Amino acid sequence: MTHASTLSGPFARPGRAFVVAALASLALVGCGGQDGPGPGAEAGKAGTPSSSAGRAAFAAMLDEVTRPCPPPGTAPAAPKPTGAQRQQSLAPGEAPPTGPIEPGAPSGPETVLNARDWCASVQHEQRIVEALQAVANPTPANVRKTLNGLGYIDERIHGLEQDGRTTRFRLDLREGGGRLCEVGTAAGEATEVTACVAPATGAFTVGETGDQPS
Repeated sequence: MTHASTLSGPFARPGRAFVVAALASLALVGCGGQDGPGPGAEAGKAGTPSSSAGRAAFAAMLDEVTRPCPPPGTAPAAPKPTGAQRQQSLAPGEAPPTGPIEPGAPSGPETVLNARDWCASVQHEQRIVEALQAVANPTPANVRKTLNGLGYIDERIHGLEQDGRTTRFRLDLREGGGRLCEVGTAAGEATEVTACVAPATGAFTVGETGDQPS
């Protein structure tokens, strides 16, 4: 009886509060608790771009850049010069040769790249030069970041190498059987990007002249 009387009155309220709290804890445990993975736990993973998604975005960028260019499979961009064109290149006062003019061996990327690749090279060079000219400190890391921002993925960026205050790089822009690549030097306002020729298939390489056998 004494114990029963001690449980009544104002001193009983803390005990009841403890019982209510314990019951609430049991209810949470039965429902799985609040510390387990919620509905948004996988949302961050789902938003992480995969390598296939990156390649798809890169292909979409190439399509956008080459939109004003001819379709794939067109002839080389620069035809062999005619005799009249070669005579026009003579220095002032120099007499043209009297004998038959033998066609010289063509060289340079413009004689190998098809019209689509040659057109695409102009589009790529313009956007890359404009972006890299704004990079005050063109380290390899900053150049890569800038190229990534333009849509060029890491697996297409090669030869990042710092030389003093400049960084050299190469881009593999081959698509649909094309052979286009770009060789660049990031140097602020003095940035330069020029077209080169890569093998039509296989590993990406660039020779001294840029022209590689297919």
